[in-house]
Amino acid sequence: MSEPATHATVEAVMRRDYGRLIAYLSARSGDVAGAEDALGEAFASAMKRWPEDGIPGKPEAWLLHVARNKMIDTVRHRQVREQAVERLMVSDEFRNQEASEPEPIPDDRLKLLFVCAHPAIDPAARTPLMLQTVLGVDAARIASAFLVSPAAMSQRLVRVKNKIREAAIPFRVPEPAEWDERLSFVLDAIYAAYTTGWESVAETGTTHHALAGEAISLGRTLLTLMPDEPEALGLLSLMLHCEARRDARLSDKGDFIPLDQQDPARWSRSMITEAEDSLRTASTAGNIGRYQLEAAIQSIHANRARTGIIDWPEILLLYEGLVQFSPGIGPLVGRAVAMAESGHAEAALDSLGRLPPARTASYQPYWAARGHLLFLLDRKEEAKDALTRAASLTDDPALRAHLLKRAAELP
Repeated sequence: MSEPATHATVEAVMRRDYGRLIAYLSARSGDVAGAEDALGEAFASAMKRWPEDGIPGKPEAWLLHVARNKMIDTVRHRQVREQAVERLMVSDEFRNQEASEPEPIPDDRLKLLFVCAHPAIDPAARTPLMLQTVLGVDAARIASAFLVSPAAMSQRLVRVKNKIREAAIPFRVPEPAEWDERLSFVLDAIYAAYTTGWESVAETGTTHHALAGEAISLGRTLLTLMPDEPEALGLLSLMLHCEARRDARLSDKGDFIPLDQQDPARWSRSMITEAEDSLRTASTAGNIGRYQLEAAIQSIHANRARTGIIDWPEILLLYEGLVQFSPGIGPLVGRAVAMAESGHAEAALDSLGRLPPARTASYQPYWAARGHLLFLLDRKEEAKDALTRAASLTDDPALRAHLLKRAAELP
């Protein structure tokens, strides 16, 4: 078997099954870091052995078997709790099954998500930990999203994984009475995973791109646990509304197309319908929250497919509510754009100017929004500078080209 085929298979398994494998091993050992190390060694073994031995019929089961054995060896060497060994001493059912008789690896990702949101874990580390362990996002990308250095983020994640092992935090989905203190972190991690995948629209074969689908899958799985939770419904609605437009974000030539210029005919009607149904169900609970408000904003954009217009005053009203729940830089920038599109560009620019420079310096949407507002106010030279800076802050080549083109078109 060729090395390219092995590489392709390993990458496919990482995109599809990394989180499930880590969650499965962690839930039985209580050791997240140990599970990551063992799975990493299993992937390395696959790269060496599969080109000579051939790719197994169920590669994910082969990896699980190898990683499990490595963990058992490590646990025995350290002479830690015998029950950890017993939980890992599962049968070879996943390895020995024929590919024609698929048996999915049990999905313990929800357990791991709730472990990462345990009260014993530093709140600042909960969402980053979920992104790395459950969804396989690398520490450098997480660090960039949370505006800290990669070294600091890596150290933080190592400490918290040790905390999980040393405190023997149980791997289980908590009882409903415990949901309130953990659910918001789980929802935030799922949405952060979705946005990471959303940003990779042009990279359809990458691990990060696959995160969008995994996040939606986790959102649906979460709703099997709590079908009436309004914020879980709101999050699913938000992700589906965004995902419905994936095919419309780029032209046939690969050019970036802003939301308000996209062709609604290219949006997925089935996803929009599901998103609207979820949002409608959430609204019946009478308990509004961040994700319901964000989904409602996207619902108004989706309504352009029916009316041909965007109700910016209504979007502004929703943003005013959103910043009360989540006064982060994203909602504040979104509110400024809605304010400008509602005819109050001067006030919108003033609101952007009041944001702390430390929070806006490397935040790309801020500079894109600032450039747009300056353009509306006919301050072309300043708009050009802001759009150019926005372009320098994105890794998306299509978005960068779009921003640079807009800047170049200004006199």
